[in-house]
Amino acid sequence: MYIRTSIKMQLNEQQQKFVHTWGILGTNWGINKTMAQLHALLMISEKALSTEEMMGILQISRGNTNMNVRALVEWGLANKEMISGDRRDFYSAKKDIWVVARQIAKQRRKRELEPVISALVEIKNETDDTQENMELLNRVNDIEDFAIKVDNMLEKFENSDENWFYKVLLKLV
Repeated sequence: MYIRTSIKMQLNEQQQKFVHTWGILGTNWGINKTMAQLHALLMISEKALSTEEMMGILQISRGNTNMNVRALVEWGLANKEMISGDRRDFYSAKKDIWVVARQIAKQRRKRELEPVISALVEIKNETDDTQENMELLNRVNDIEDFAIKVDNMLEKFENSDENWFYKVLLKLV
């Protein structure tokens, strides 16, 4: 039977910088800094880490670690793993940046664009098309049109492969 020994992982200066930078970047794509730092830590770890190991390395509480690791799993950015002979849960991250980028796009669509589009449709359905409301309806239609185009683009990105993305990108340049 395999029994895992505890990893005493300490981050070197470059690893610390990466974790810190990824934490700041994460706030730009809609997650909190700790969640992004945990994601960064899991991405650079050679082995799956337990909650205790992540807590020790990043010096964060158990509750904060559990909540944010659970969110990473919900976002599809991390996986829960079981190691034979150990009762603890271990976690690893998706390391392919293409997969990570598509998962982030998928979650942002779900959390940001879809609710906006739904709200705009609701506003249109509840608003009389009187002269008084024409400017409102014009803006709602413009925003809805733009949001749907962005949503369609992100959906294509989610379902694409790297070659498609780079071909599209090269056409823009």
